[in-house]
Amino acid sequence: MAPRSSGGGGKTREQVVEETASQILEKLVDDFNIEEIQKKYPTRYEESMNTVLTQDAIRYNGLLRVMKKSIVQLRMALKGRIVMTEELDKVADALFDNQVPKLWADKGFLSMKPLSSWTKDLHCRISFIQDWIDNGIPVCFWMSGLFFPQAFLTGVLQNYARKHRIAVDGLVFDYKLMDDLDPAAVKEHPHEGCYVHGIFLEGSRWDREQHLLAPSKPKVLFEELPVVWLLPTPERAPSTTRMYKCPIYKVPSRKGTLSTTGHSTNYVISIELPTSDPEAVSIKAGVAGFLSLQD
Repeated sequence: MAPRSSGGGGKTREQVVEETASQILEKLVDDFNIEEIQKKYPTRYEESMNTVLTQDAIRYNGLLRVMKKSIVQLRMALKGRIVMTEELDKVADALFDNQVPKLWADKGFLSMKPLSSWTKDLHCRISFIQDWIDNGIPVCFWMSGLFFPQAFLTGVLQNYARKHRIAVDGLVFDYKLMDDLDPAAVKEHPHEGCYVHGIFLEGSRWDREQHLLAPSKPKVLFEELPVVWLLPTPERAPSTTRMYKCPIYKVPSRKGTLSTTGHSTNYVISIELPTSDPEAVSIKAGVAGFLSLQD
């Protein structure tokens, strides 16, 4: 790894990489204690969210371990204590360029953020899971913080199906936008389903006064939707108002592949939003929602 200047403060590549790696490692938290989580939130037929929590904690642990191991090895390689492998060199390149190393991205959540924003996002996600562990099932779920939101949505449907002793295959979601609810101020769970937040709309915005989709404001690319109430229902009556079936993705690329579970790596769900325009207008505008942005 030949030394080269960063062009900023005259630091060499190695100095920039070492500094970045040290800062990231210093802020990484301990792994989640899966055994303790399972004791506090055991697998229960009536509560699928316990399984969702455990599985997400396991996934975040996998990412944290890969990050810690690679950073420790990289710092040793920079000091000449071990061989700088091709894999470690690629991690170094990514850290220098403020990009997420592929080694981490392959083990992590889908993201389009640069490294500096990605690490902040990771800390927010970890805090969300830790708060869940400490304080119980959230009254309003931060969708962006879920490692695998599709499993969460399935869990919401399963809870309803088991409570009412009906087949989960026959359930769909009804969507209600709670214009007056502040995610941080919600104190109680809904009587059925769940509240979620953290969905950013592109190509349109939500008019809280008219309770409809409206044209985006000038120079505003994304706007967060209000709290959405996901309400499972076995029979959904046809809407008497115009609706746009808005696709929700994890990231703005809108591209994804099928994972080994059969789910898209990017597409999450489509939610129906009231609109005064024909659906074709929203389709032409490319209206979609995202759980994570690029900055």
